[in-house]
Amino acid sequence: MTVPREMPEKWPRVRGPGGAEEERRVRANAREYNEKFQYASNCIKTSKYNIVTFLPVNLFEQFQEVANTYFLFLLILQLIPQISSLSWFTTIVPLVLVLTITAVKDATDDYFRHKSDNQVNNRQSQVLISGVLRQEQWMNVRVGDIIKLENNQFVAADLLLLSSSEPHGLCYIETAELDGETNMKVRQAIPVTSELGDTSKLALFDGEVICEPPNNKLDKFGGTLYWKENKYPLSNQNMLLRGCVLRNTEWCFGLVIFAGPDTKLMQNSGRTKFKRTSIDRLMNTLVLWIFGFLVCMGVILAIGNAIWEHEVGVCFQIYLPWDEGVHSAFFSGFLSFWSYIIILNTVVPISLYVSVEVIRLGHSYFINWDKKMYCAKRRTPAEARTTTLNEELGQVEYIFSDKTGTLTQNIMVFSKCSVNGHSYGDVQDVLGHKAELGERPEPVDFSFNPLADPRFQFWDPSLLEAVKLGDPHVHEFFRLLSLCHTVMSEEKSEGELFYKAQSPDEGALVTAARNFGFVFRSRTPKTITVHELGRAITYQLLAILDFNNIRKRMSVIVRSPEGKIRLYCKGADTILLERLHPTNQDLTNVTTDHLNEYAGEGLRTLVLAYKDLEESYYEDWSERLHRASGAPEAREDRLARLYDEVEHDMMLLGATAIEDKLQQGVPETIAILTLANIKIWVLTGDKQETAVNIGYSCKMLTDDMTEVFVITGHTVLEVREELRKAREKMMDASRPMGNGFSYQEKLSSTKLTSVLEAIAGEYALVINGHSLAHALEADMEVEFLETACACKAVICCRVTPLQKAQVVELVKKYKKAVTLAIGDGANDVSMIKTAHIGVGISGQEGIQAVLASDYSFSQFKFLQRLLLVHGRWSYLRMCKFLCYFFYKNFAFTMVHFWFGFFCGFSAQTVYDQYFITLYNIVYTSLPVLAMGVFDQDVPEQRSMEYPKLYEPGQLNLLFNKREFFICIAQGIYTSVLMFFIPYGVFADATRDDGAQLADYQSFAVTVATSLVIVVSVQIGLDTGFWTAINHFFIWGSLAAYFAILFAMHSDGLFQMFPNQFRFVGNAQNTLAQPTVWLTIALTTVVCVMPVVAFRFLKLDLKPELSDTVRYTQLVRKKQKTQHRCMRRVGRVGSRRSGYAFSHQEGFGELIMSGKNMRLSSLALSGFAARPSASWIETLRKKKGGEGSTACSPSGAAADKTLKV
Repeated sequence: MTVPREMPEKWPRVRGPGGAEEERRVRANAREYNEKFQYASNCIKTSKYNIVTFLPVNLFEQFQEVANTYFLFLLILQLIPQISSLSWFTTIVPLVLVLTITAVKDATDDYFRHKSDNQVNNRQSQVLISGVLRQEQWMNVRVGDIIKLENNQFVAADLLLLSSSEPHGLCYIETAELDGETNMKVRQAIPVTSELGDTSKLALFDGEVICEPPNNKLDKFGGTLYWKENKYPLSNQNMLLRGCVLRNTEWCFGLVIFAGPDTKLMQNSGRTKFKRTSIDRLMNTLVLWIFGFLVCMGVILAIGNAIWEHEVGVCFQIYLPWDEGVHSAFFSGFLSFWSYIIILNTVVPISLYVSVEVIRLGHSYFINWDKKMYCAKRRTPAEARTTTLNEELGQVEYIFSDKTGTLTQNIMVFSKCSVNGHSYGDVQDVLGHKAELGERPEPVDFSFNPLADPRFQFWDPSLLEAVKLGDPHVHEFFRLLSLCHTVMSEEKSEGELFYKAQSPDEGALVTAARNFGFVFRSRTPKTITVHELGRAITYQLLAILDFNNIRKRMSVIVRSPEGKIRLYCKGADTILLERLHPTNQDLTNVTTDHLNEYAGEGLRTLVLAYKDLEESYYEDWSERLHRASGAPEAREDRLARLYDEVEHDMMLLGATAIEDKLQQGVPETIAILTLANIKIWVLTGDKQETAVNIGYSCKMLTDDMTEVFVITGHTVLEVREELRKAREKMMDASRPMGNGFSYQEKLSSTKLTSVLEAIAGEYALVINGHSLAHALEADMEVEFLETACACKAVICCRVTPLQKAQVVELVKKYKKAVTLAIGDGANDVSMIKTAHIGVGISGQEGIQAVLASDYSFSQFKFLQRLLLVHGRWSYLRMCKFLCYFFYKNFAFTMVHFWFGFFCGFSAQTVYDQYFITLYNIVYTSLPVLAMGVFDQDVPEQRSMEYPKLYEPGQLNLLFNKREFFICIAQGIYTSVLMFFIPYGVFADATRDDGAQLADYQSFAVTVATSLVIVVSVQIGLDTGFWTAINHFFIWGSLAAYFAILFAMHSDGLFQMFPNQFRFVGNAQNTLAQPTVWLTIALTTVVCVMPVVAFRFLKLDLKPELSDTVRYTQLVRKKQKTQHRCMRRVGRVGSRRSGYAFSHQEGFGELIMSGKNMRLSSLALSGFAARPSASWIETLRKKKGGEGSTACSPSGAAADKTLKV
């Protein structure tokens, strides 16, 4: 290879001091040279283990969990004879069981990862080696190799495209695995390599590429090719990335630049941040508290042991000597401490963590199996993509939603247009007058046009008449739509056209032009052929000024057959209207009125303009454009300045209006979620008018609202002032509180984000992207959050994906509330990952959002069922499970504590060691699992009817520190009775034969039996929804207890293992005594009756809303009266909004670079809350500082009542 003068002979180092790659150098067909840099191979590995490392690595990972380490520590203590009062298997059996279950799960997951890796790594690819194409596995491809791809093959690595079967080195790719977009994209080889079409030429290619190091930027690439003493700039348009699929291209050759883990696909597959629920975090805190409580009990009993041994035990040294090595009462107390730590450790059994995961898995399956969340049209079920967040679905307070494709269908329909000051598109009756709402005559007949799309419908015949009459403005309007685009066309058979568009908007516009007689037929690299009213006209395509998110417009420059050069431009009204020639002022005013009218109907708007160019000016401008295109540095900035220069002083043609319809059920869903006190924020990239009026359409915004604040400031001071004025207006309206407190008094008693919670009236906030950028700055974010959280609805317009994530992070930072983000596109991924819960809509924009989400389904309306049914039930079940679990284990364990005072603090256990082992694994595990998986308080229909039932989860009422202490107190109370009632009875009781009843083994059996019966009765009281499984597990567990008890105490086991089963015959003798059964009955009644009495009084004196709903349901069933449903009130009229231009960057430059573009194919207005939920209202006012919003109904409460 010949090195050009600009490139130094001695390369600078490739890697920096820390080993990080600073730049990459790749030489074609030179494996030995490239191997010096130790680049990664193309073998990928997403698995974590292999056969050798699985056991040690997996155990190491599992013992990083505090609970597992804690139980391992206990096991080690039990292996020390001096302190162990329990056999080692009481801990090792459950520990091994948990470790095994987890290991099997991890091994299964890793097996599938191995299987996927092997499938990918063993794919075949054609690699050019020594001038011959050889079949190689993907894993054997190396950086610097030249590989050949064929149609419909996956790209093996990140390649520099060298040549292809298409003219000018073009190829077409699909990038769904990278960015979720299913539309076709075009890539082009640089001209100097596009002629290397055969292997003999490619074998001699020895070009060298210097480029950026590996990174995760999918849309950026910068590098330079050095070859034959020249250098050529490289961009992302020359790259084929791993994960793409080659389409509509017979073959292509590429040079491997990045391989395996260095590819942009793998660089983007970083681990998603692990999400934990608030209950998980609370459980970790409670477990630490319990451990502290355990240590305190151990210290108390250890001190008791030291005192007893010093005062009493010393008198019995002759026949009760201390163990070997124990020489003092103090040391005996020290050993006793560790013994009691072992005995009392069951306050936090290891089975708790296994049970939680089993319950969550069950809840996830219920979501997956829910037929009411299945979309038959798309054959898409709901999917719980994680099992760790189910109960948090029942605690959501803030929903952050995308608009396009999430609230709307993202299926665009050309609805109206304005041409030269005349508006077209209103539905007209037979007399030519505007039709009333609900009237819809026959659509326009396009039968005159054999190339028309039969699916296209338009309702205003006057536009077609204008076309037929030869209106020059209308003709130019549709000519622009047929020329100014990057759509690709394929004609499978004569007259059967298929369009493939980058965005649904663009497809709708080109289809509209097609039906009105201006049919985009085909394109070549330098021409566009359009059939204008049946006559084929070919325009010379001189330049495409591509769309991007900053320009918000695109233009084409064409030369007509007559030789006239004209620029056609379409884009967002806010951008284009300021670039028009001053002579357009009158037309601009009329068109602006039409745009506002369309925005009021919720339509997405676009402005069209043109400009004639002089030949001399164009030649000069084109030369400058060519130089800028080849610039190695600041290329984008230089092109942007040239584009901006030519797109000035344009002539206005008109505007288009496209309808993006709401998804089915969106208004009803938002109304019900709002009644559940869930605040919905819409974060969209659309223009303000669009978002606001879609807000009205989906009932987020209503005409009954006190005020809708619009924040549009361009500077920090302006935004701060607008936010301050909004807060002042809300405070002024709320000063007469009507309850004896002034607003200022309330203000001083609340925390940061609850300042404005007590306001009267309903408000909404709308803020633009440029204003939001200032509002999110550190010194203003709190003011913005205060203002926004006081509003019922918040809409953020023109926001970037990063700003979406920042808004979610802001609420998470300052509000003690659970957030949920829902979206359907790649631009929603950051928001979905940031929120506590991410929901992906499997819609028109690919699957990127779904892949990043925790839950997915196909329609927004299913969110209502996910939260109000599955989420609420999951939260209820998990809370009841935890309350009962802690109760039963404290009742079980604390008996040892009381027994310690009567056994000389000797660490003697009350129960048989086998009962201790099996209590949490067999006797009490299945009933609580059944309750945790199947329990319900009210049926699903009532959960949907009464949204206020959702609020206890938001307030965290069902399991918190208070509820935990109540459970612990009940468990301790039960343990006291469980020990002292049998103790008191046995003190003087005798057997039927007159012998003394009080012996240790009989006492142990009596207490154990009482315990199992009491906790079984308690779970029967806690169960709100009985199934056959609940009955089987509860009564089956009792039966299993007695069966195992008699088996353990049988003669057979004793004869086989005399040292292990010492309670021989005890169960038969003890349970044959009536006194024992009377003791068990008395203990059960005394333990359970206070609970029954308390719950009865609470139900009668202070019922919860769920109690009221259940009672209402029973009354309905008894009286068999007709069911009353919620009133439905139709909102007359629709207010939606306009839209800027939905498009992407990238096609224009490729079309213009000499390419043959060819592709394959183309409500509910008010619901309400029951006013009977006053207990929630009271609590919410008390908890004003914790981020919960007052839920008192608005002035329209009369219309928002659920009839019972």
